Amino acid sequence: MIDLYYWTTPNGHKITLFLEEAQIAYRIVPVNISKGEQFAPDFLKISPNNRIPAIVDQAPTDGGAPISLFESGAILLYLAEKTDRFLPPDTRGRAETLQWLFWQMAGLGPMAGQNHYFGTFAPEKIPYAIDRYVKETNRLYGVLNRRLADREFVAGDYSIADMAMYPWIVPWQRQQQNLDEFPHLKRWFETIGARPATIAAYRLADGINTAPTVTEASRAILYGQTATREETK
Repeated sequence: MIDLYYWTTPNGHKITLFLEEAQIAYRIVPVNISKGEQFAPDFLKISPNNRIPAIVDQAPTDGGAPISLFESGAILLYLAEKTDRFLPPDTRGRAETLQWLFWQMAGLGPMAGQNHYFGTFAPEKIPYAIDRYVKETNRLYGVLNRRLADREFVAGDYSIADMAMYPWIVPWQRQQQNLDEFPHLKRWFETIGARPATIAAYRLADGINTAPTVTEASRAILYGQTATREETK
């Protein structure tokens, strides 16, 4: 059994995509980040960076005590190794998959995240910042589109690299992108979106976060955090 500490963000969706694909038994523990539940002491023991997702594997393969992990990329890699699924066993295939997983973690996710913030959530609209991140998101879409020009998925068969990227493409309209400009990316996106596990993962999200809006109160919790917890109140 996997305990998944989760909220309905792109990084949270990565893990439900994997768990649904692998059909691993898991239990959702909602962490409503708009209400500050990510600062709860019990959660911080599992995720010291006060971010979702995080997991606790109640039955690790070594038979020992439960293992907890935070960081979505690390969780995907751990689950792939635990199940021997969605990560090629050979050296070259593994390297190919992991480099694209880290490309998402270091590039697509952070840049699209800044795009979301400055374009949608920032209380002050700063044209330079919006333009900067919209253009960088566009560049990264181009990288992914070229990669997919001659292959069905990013690194051979469907893998944790694809699972990491897909949720960050879902809000393409919010990112001020046009999928029609990226035909190979669009084909890949639609293929993954039609998978039964993807449909199940996003249906689950719809039932957990029924009012996905950011208010002034939640904005103070979500953004502008410093090292001191009290400064986020």
